[in-house]
Amino acid sequence: MTTLTAPVPATDGSELTQVELVWVEQQTEHWLRFGREVGEQILDRRRRVLFFAPDAVFALVRWASNDHGTIASRLDILRAARRSEGYQTVPTVSPGAEILLRAAGWPKVSQLLEHIDAIEAQDIDPCAVSPDHWRHVQNRLAVGAPPRRYTRTRHRAFERMREIGA
Repeated sequence: MTTLTAPVPATDGSELTQVELVWVEQQTEHWLRFGREVGEQILDRRRRVLFFAPDAVFALVRWASNDHGTIASRLDILRAARRSEGYQTVPTVSPGAEILLRAAGWPKVSQLLEHIDAIEAQDIDPCAVSPDHWRHVQNRLAVGAPPRRYTRTRHRAFERMREIGA
């Protein structure tokens, strides 16, 4: 059964990035932590596909377990790329996206979820955060150092730079 719950934009869809989300309770759970999809297609009770316009930033969480407990927890912050740009392949993301941040293992995923919560607590939409900040967080996690906070001042500076095209 395929049900379209939100229309896919009137383009041919070739520029859209598709993300398949799966939810099999206590086995495989994929969800978005943040992101603004432009369309959604429900495939069945457990699967749906979200569509993202080029340059959209979103956070994809993937978790899996077996009889012995959690076997994978991952959080990827991605930017939907244009087809004319290079992009990386990511499971459940078609055709792929630019990876801004990638974390594996529950301790790192949990730390990132708290970082995202802190950004939202300042009334900043994580989708609008500077991509360079997500790269900074990735680099700090890689060396086991805490990332700098993303502040309203940093966000205003990023918005102003974007306005002038820098």
